[in-house]
Amino acid sequence: MPDMLVKLYDLPDPGPLYNQLKEKGIIIKRAISPEMHKIVDWVKKYFHSGWASECEVCFSNKPVSCFIAVKNNKILGFACYESSSRNFFGPTGVDKRKRGLGIGKALLLRSLYAMKEEGYAYAIIGGVGPSQFYAKTANAVLIEGSVPGIYRNMVE
Repeated sequence: MPDMLVKLYDLPDPGPLYNQLKEKGIIIKRAISPEMHKIVDWVKKYFHSGWASECEVCFSNKPVSCFIAVKNNKILGFACYESSSRNFFGPTGVDKRKRGLGIGKALLLRSLYAMKEEGYAYAIIGGVGPSQFYAKTANAVLIEGSVPGIYRNMVE
């Protein structure tokens, strides 16, 4: 899967989306260390162990580079950045039963804005699956020649 590039200086305003989610009782927040094992276990349960490993790394970053969507203190989704490589967004995922509410979009934008606040002008979305989602949400463009990218030669 190819990588994509996002101009962080040209992101859409996420305010209205955050407000819509808040009205539904869903908040997007930066994860904190005491939540690490619950979040990592959730990622492993609903996605896979590779993503859980990447998520765990985010808790060593300062600030923690993992955001979560929660409702009634239950995890609905997560998004990480700078887990496998500097300036990379991902992995990210939303509970299948909660998709279509804008949670994935909000997590993506919150992460990209955090990267912008940390001084980056561009971000790389590594090994994308839903390229149309990233293009529509953040004006991301495919990076030619980026396959297999940083994930080449992984241990099986």
